[in-house]
Amino acid sequence: MSFTIALSGVNAAQKDLDVTANNIANVNTIGFKESRAEFADVYANSIFANTKTQSGSGVQTAAVAQQFHQGALQFTNNSLDMAINGSGFFVMSNELGSLDRTYSRAGAFKLNDQGFVVNSQGNYLQVFEANSDGTPAGLALNSTQALRIPERVGAPQMTENVNLSINLPAGAEEPTAAFSRGDSDTYNASTSSTVYDSLGEAHTLTKYFIKTDTNEWQVQVFVDDETVATATETLTFDTSGNVTAPLPTELTTAALGFTNGSDPAQAVTVQFDEITLFSSPFEVSAIEQDGSTVGRLTKVDVGTDGAVRATYSNGTTETLGIVAMARFSNEQGLTQIGDTQWRESQLSGEAVAGQPNTGVLGKISVASLEQSNTNLTGELVDLITAQRNFQANSRALEVNSTLQQTILQIR
Repeated sequence: MSFTIALSGVNAAQKDLDVTANNIANVNTIGFKESRAEFADVYANSIFANTKTQSGSGVQTAAVAQQFHQGALQFTNNSLDMAINGSGFFVMSNELGSLDRTYSRAGAFKLNDQGFVVNSQGNYLQVFEANSDGTPAGLALNSTQALRIPERVGAPQMTENVNLSINLPAGAEEPTAAFSRGDSDTYNASTSSTVYDSLGEAHTLTKYFIKTDTNEWQVQVFVDDETVATATETLTFDTSGNVTAPLPTELTTAALGFTNGSDPAQAVTVQFDEITLFSSPFEVSAIEQDGSTVGRLTKVDVGTDGAVRATYSNGTTETLGIVAMARFSNEQGLTQIGDTQWRESQLSGEAVAGQPNTGVLGKISVASLEQSNTNLTGELVDLITAQRNFQANSRALEVNSTLQQTILQIR
């Protein structure tokens, strides 16, 4: 009996050494969670045995329990590197369109050759579809999809409206010469904006403001050079500096007739959202237009709420999705599958999906990685303890062997 007891102690010490060695080996593994060997005594008894004189039967490994406490954050220069500051797991899929989900704390992501965000093993990061206002369209785990970042966005959208808010200087003097675009003395102020045709080619729309009377100003609109259609309007103001005619205050060009193959019937309406005549310098407080060209990817941002936003060279910003996170009732019940990934099991309970930084789910820390939560100093101390336990149980085996040899030599 004592031989098997000592043998179980040797096996337990070996298991402790294995677990400790694995923790030390993964001290630099991103997203790794250290494990702890947990042991229980073995006690065998029957209803007719005297419990007062019973000894134990050794030790057994009860569990190798992972410890999911937070690891330190390491900051990087990669905007696709993500760390979870708090509880939760990234949701991953090993194939496009597959509903088989794995879970990870390792956020070292990158783009593959098709523009999908993947980890080092090629597994796809899952996101929730986003509404136009940036909120998730749904939080069901089976509704997640692989995150893809397109290099370009949108078809060209020709400009139909230009919105403008300005103030004209009430104290300006009337020009004495007839208006000429090439002579700045023939007009009082001007401002320009970029507009786009149906092919996405940029053109310059310029507005010229000429004072013609005390409370009257003329506006002339040109697109590119003087050969392209223009628009002219006279604005009248009251004594408070507010426009009185025309209402609504807008100018529409004739058909622009571009000769580059775009829509020749395109016209642009310049709308004055706010126009005043005050005794202050000429000022443009707002200018917008509703056209766009094809945009090229310039920047990717991930918010603490998991919203992935891509910025393009045409000035547009798109929310590509919201990083999906999952939590479990019992994290220690998850099944390890390697590569710092886990699967749900009966012990862990079903995955509950949610948006980062909501409920008990942690927030996303961008351009950072969660380091291994292994405490190297503590592991080295545990290594010494496990070694001594191994030596002590080995000594018990040796003594037991000596006793048995002595018994066998009795004549």
